[in-house]
Amino acid sequence: MRSSVLSLSSARDAFSAVPPLDRAVASALPTRLRPADLLRLTDEGAEDVLTGRYDHLLPQDGIWPGDERWATRLLADDEVDVWLISWTPGKSTELHDHAGSLGALTVLSGALSEFRWNGAELRRRTLTAGDQASFPIGWVHDVMRAPAQSIDTAGSSINVTAQSTGPLEPTLSVHAYSPPLTAMSYYEVTGHGTLRRTRTVLTDQPEGDM
Repeated sequence: MRSSVLSLSSARDAFSAVPPLDRAVASALPTRLRPADLLRLTDEGAEDVLTGRYDHLLPQDGIWPGDERWATRLLADDEVDVWLISWTPGKSTELHDHAGSLGALTVLSGALSEFRWNGAELRRRTLTAGDQASFPIGWVHDVMRAPAQSIDTAGSSINVTAQSTGPLEPTLSVHAYSPPLTAMSYYEVTGHGTLRRTRTVLTDQPEGDM
């Protein structure tokens, strides 16, 4: 896992030390946090989960949901929301954006498949344990648990591998959104190769309904 210079517990103090943006620039942005800040927060959150700091927030008895995605907040304030998400096989988020929020993620274990709309088609990439990604405003993607791969996370405090699809061996990722999510729009690719918005929902749930 990449080293981090930010701590979830001291995030506000760290961000307050960032030099102020030009007033004209700052007024045009939805948040004063930058993608690099969100990547650091998700990286720090991933490290904390793996070392057991958030064990009290994990499913009881170590039994991870096997049918639906599961999530819990690690941090919430006026500027940023940080979530831990467990992914299950065959369940995708559908194509969506994050409305007026920037986003980022770090994969803890297993692997995720992301299908991103690049303006002309959906492009797929696989993010494995330790990988990170950030999402600017306007980013439209679908995310799901990737097919089984040989990934070993031995040494962590959580029993996780990507080889099995069992509920005791989850695919986990930490996500951050700034400002915190308030809405998401969903899309479909038309027969003409364009993107069409199908609905917009008010939500504070990460990556769509759990």
